[in-house]
Amino acid sequence: MSSSPTQAFELSLAIRPEDIDELNHVNNVVYLRWVQDVATAHWRVLATPAEQKDVAWVAVRHEIDYLRPAVPGDAIIARTWVGAADGLRFERHTELLRARDRKILARARTVWCPIDVRTGRPREVTPDLRARFSAAQQ
Repeated sequence: MSSSPTQAFELSLAIRPEDIDELNHVNNVVYLRWVQDVATAHWRVLATPAEQKDVAWVAVRHEIDYLRPAVPGDAIIARTWVGAADGLRFERHTELLRARDRKILARARTVWCPIDVRTGRPREVTPDLRARFSAAQQ
């Protein structure tokens, strides 16, 4: 997994009661939901309304390393940034942190493909859009 950039998009998240499993910590599948939630929030902040209308994203790969548990009462910060972007594959990195001490709870690497909302088929993105999300911009 890539080391984090000096600046990344961050989103505060709350643990919901239904996120807790029988081991009294956040269930692993919730981490994946958080990875998707922060990616979506990042997209909505940087993409124009027209881009959001025309382009959607589908995940083609997820890798998650679980390092520490999140437990009831923890506040969570999700940090994300886009890494390598090659043609129709955009690598995104995410760290899930415990807010009080910023300890990393999990790291994820996901690969996303842009699709045309009208056709549902993969599509290229504009150079301007690519530049806004590129690793150099983060």
